[in-house]
Amino acid sequence: MNSSCSLTLQQLLPDLVLPPEVAEQPITGIENDSRRIQGGDLFLACRGLSVDGNRFAEAAVAAGAVAVLTEDDEALTALSVPVIRVDSLTAKQGELAARFFGNPSRKLHMIGITGTNGKTSCSHFVAAALERFGQRAAVIGTTGNGFLGSLEPATHTTPDAVQLQRLLADLVQQQAGAVAMEVSSHALEQGRVSGVAFEQAVFTNLSRDHLDYHGSMEAYGEAKARLLLEYPIRHAVINSDDPFGRALIERIPSEVDVLAYGEQPLGSALQARALPLQVLNCQLHRGGIRAQIDSPWGEAVIDSPLLGRFNLDNLLAALGVLLGAGIEIQTAVAALNQLDGVEGRMQAFDQPDQPLVVVDYAHTPDALDKALSSLREHAQGRLWCVFGCGGDRDRGKRPQMAAAAEKQADHLMVTSDNPRSEAPQAIIDEVMGGIQKPGSVRTEVDRPTAIARAIEEAAPEDVILVAGKGHEDYQEINGVRHRYSDIETVKQILGMADAL
Repeated sequence: MNSSCSLTLQQLLPDLVLPPEVAEQPITGIENDSRRIQGGDLFLACRGLSVDGNRFAEAAVAAGAVAVLTEDDEALTALSVPVIRVDSLTAKQGELAARFFGNPSRKLHMIGITGTNGKTSCSHFVAAALERFGQRAAVIGTTGNGFLGSLEPATHTTPDAVQLQRLLADLVQQQAGAVAMEVSSHALEQGRVSGVAFEQAVFTNLSRDHLDYHGSMEAYGEAKARLLLEYPIRHAVINSDDPFGRALIERIPSEVDVLAYGEQPLGSALQARALPLQVLNCQLHRGGIRAQIDSPWGEAVIDSPLLGRFNLDNLLAALGVLLGAGIEIQTAVAALNQLDGVEGRMQAFDQPDQPLVVVDYAHTPDALDKALSSLREHAQGRLWCVFGCGGDRDRGKRPQMAAAAEKQADHLMVTSDNPRSEAPQAIIDEVMGGIQKPGSVRTEVDRPTAIARAIEEAAPEDVILVAGKGHEDYQEINGVRHRYSDIETVKQILGMADAL
């Protein structure tokens, strides 16, 4: 049984006229994956990108499903349980799951965060700050789901539609008051967050990623924009330094309050639509960030131990959410100034007589460029970069990653990331195709060896960015996930006491 919930089919499908014997059929669970079916469940035979759920309907019934919903009921006439046609089932599965679990998102302060980079840090900053104000806040995203300090591992940035509603129902039972949730472009495109009642939405930025799925930057951007344009939010927080974000401000429905954050002045046209949260000046140093902020609520000073100019963007996004939630600006900034970073997100390791080593999840050209340019401002010596590119993903960004790294860093070490089914050396060769001066770049297929060599050769005043994997605790090679962590590797090489 999936939960303590129980509805009849008619209660779940109030807009359909069902035969009495079907209408009164109780269901005690709802699933879109036949492998998770238990006795009493309703099976949603949804059409995926490459798989049709109808193929698994028989297995679902054998596992105990008492009814099946499908877009093509004529294909399932031989089943021994009721088969009900629901048009656009895939798009509606989130709403159906929400109804089954009692619309849990309506009992929570839901904050959706979308954009290419910064979703994880922003969600963690928001949740951690809300916790400081006495609100039990959870996160859903790349590094895990649940409450900070006890996250459950996540397989996707955003869970599938049914799993998400189940998770939200569980969080309600655990007395959560707020959820800061990463919302990926895939999730928006596939309807995974349909049925979620977001109150606030954040747009962080847009740069190249996932073009293997979306096909073009225009389609990718429009997928992101759906969170702010198609969901009945009351408050939007948008990065106005980002060109797509700047244009998005003018498209937000008039009934939605908009707060725009950034270093560039908004200008009179956008100020008529959005309240500005503007950086007046910013200093980056080895110990963190100091920035003066101006807003309609007065001025404030961000003084954070976090590294990277883009972490200032993440802090501003989080501040925008807190202001939209009615928290006074000085109180909100004081809470944000006390926050530590997110594991694997610009995570610094600083030991005496050693270079400063920073582990970050940057795995797009834009993220790598921003990470390195930010660290350049923190560095007193040379800037190093150890990075690779994932296999079975957008090959077009490999030379772009190389170009970004070569542009910003003094020394490059190109290595493996998650090669997956591809040959590691072949990926490295494609990365090297974007290098203008290959004689100045080192390559090493073995990632721990590459990191060790960079640390051994760097001077104490240098900064090394180990980019691409961040919080991940595995390396996927030939379809097998081997235990591996950049964080553990760096700690071991630096001789830090709590290294595993």
